Amino acid sequence: MSRLDELIKELCPDGVKYKTLGEIGSFYGGLTGKSKDDFKDGNAKFISYKNVYSNPAVDINTNESVVIHEGEKQRCLEYGDIIFTGSSENPWECGISSVVTQKTDERMYLNSFCFILRLNDINILIPDFSKHLFRSPNLRYQIGKTANGVTRYNVSKKLMEKVRIPVPPLQVQEEIVKILDKFTDYVTELQAELQAELQARKQQYEYYCNHLMADNKQAKWVKLSEIADIGTGSSNTNEGLEEGLYPFYVRSQEPLRKNEYEYDETAIITAGDGVGVGKVYHFAEGKYALHQRAYRIHINTNDVIPKYYFYYMRNAFLSYIEKNMFHGSVASIRRPMLNEFPVPVPPVDEQLRIIDILDRFDILINDIKAGLPAEIEARQKQYEYYRDKLLSFKEIEL
Repeated sequence: MSRLDELIKELCPDGVKYKTLGEIGSFYGGLTGKSKDDFKDGNAKFISYKNVYSNPAVDINTNESVVIHEGEKQRCLEYGDIIFTGSSENPWECGISSVVTQKTDERMYLNSFCFILRLNDINILIPDFSKHLFRSPNLRYQIGKTANGVTRYNVSKKLMEKVRIPVPPLQVQEEIVKILDKFTDYVTELQAELQAELQARKQQYEYYCNHLMADNKQAKWVKLSEIADIGTGSSNTNEGLEEGLYPFYVRSQEPLRKNEYEYDETAIITAGDGVGVGKVYHFAEGKYALHQRAYRIHINTNDVIPKYYFYYMRNAFLSYIEKNMFHGSVASIRRPMLNEFPVPVPPVDEQLRIIDILDRFDILINDIKAGLPAEIEARQKQYEYYRDKLLSFKEIEL
C-alpha cells in the first residue's frame, strides 16, 4: 500500500468534502483604469493573460511590469491566490488557471482580462495542490460551462461561485503534490536533456560539415551557373492545398500540396525573399510545384552530385547571401547572386564520402527531432493519467 493509500484510509476512508468556490473564497478583478503607457517601465511586477495561460504556477520573476501610482487602490496578488483568464474565443479556454505558489513581499499585480479567487483561509487548499487541481479535465469542464457569449466568451463569476471542488485533508493534498510534481519535474528535465542532445548533435554536424567542405584541396571552384539550371516557379501561396498529389514548395520550411506539378527533377529549393531568404529548406526529388518567389537549382552536370551540392549550399549559402542580398522593403535574392555563387567541386568519390557522413548526421538529428515531442507527449499523458486518477475523489455523504 502506498503512502497516499495509507493517508486516505486513515483520514478520509468514506470520501472527502466538496465545497463551492463561493464557500471557500471571493472573486476579485485585475487592474483597472490603466493606459498603454502604464505598462512601460513600470514600478511593480505584472502578470499578463499569457503568463496565466501558459503556466500552472505564477512566476514571480516575470519581466513584465506596470506603473502603480501613489495613492492608487489596486489589489496585489498574494500567496495562494488562484488566477483565472476571463475570456476567450473558445468557451473551453475560458478560465484557464494559474496559482501563486511562492511567498514574496514584492508587489505583483494582475491583468484586467483576468481575475482571482482569494481563499477565506489559506489552509483550505495548498497552492501547489491548486496548481494541479484547477487544470484537471473535470474542473476545466465545469469552468468552461460558466462561459457565455457568441463570438467571444466570458466567464461568469456568479456561476463560477457554484463550481464544486474536492477539499481533501491537507496531508493528502501534500502527498498528491509530491507525486504529481515528480512527473512534471521529470518532463521538464527530459525536455532539457533532449534539447541539449539535439543541440550537441547540431554543433557536431556543423563542425564536420565545415571541416569537410573547407578541407578539400582537390576541389576546383566554379560558379553555380556553370553547373546548374536556375529558375523560379509560377504558383502562388493561395493555390496550396492541405492535401494534394504533389509537394508545393513555398518560401518556408513546411511545404504545401498541389494537384498539378511544374517540374519533374532533382533540385535544391531556396526562398527568394521573406524571412527564409538565404536558407535552404528542401531537397526535391520527382514531381513538384514551386512558388514564384522560390528558386530551384537543378544540377546539370555529372561532375556534381546533387546531394553534395545540397549540403554545401545549406552550409555556405546563408552567409554568402547576407553579404550580397538586396535590402529593400523586403530582403531578397536577385538572380545574378545565385549565378555567381562559388561552389567547390571535389572528385566524385570525395563527394560520395561527404554525403555518407552528413547523411548519417541528418538521420540522427531528425530522429532526435521526431523523438523529442513524441517522448515529451508520452510523459505528459502519463502525468495527466495519474493526475486525473489522484484528483478523482469520492464525495463524502453527510
